[in-house]
Amino acid sequence: MTTYEKIKKLFVDSLGLNEEALKPEATLDSLGLDSLDRIEFMFVLEDEFKIKIPDREVKITTIQDMVDAIDRLIVEQHAV
Repeated sequence: MTTYEKIKKLFVDSLGLNEEALKPEATLDSLGLDSLDRIEFMFVLEDEFKIKIPDREVKITTIQDMVDAIDRLIVEQHAV
């Protein structure tokens, strides 16, 4: 399962979003995620991918941005 597929499944399972709306170019705003939803989902991502999302500002606007950031963090944190 790819990072994108895992993230889609997590959106459906955790937030009850419609899978068909979860295209790579979909923005988090267009999915109706408020700031609390985003923070809670970051914890879900950390648990699923066994990573730590840094407190520094990470610019994530779309699902593809999220996939790219997760893939980068996996490489950085699991290479140690």
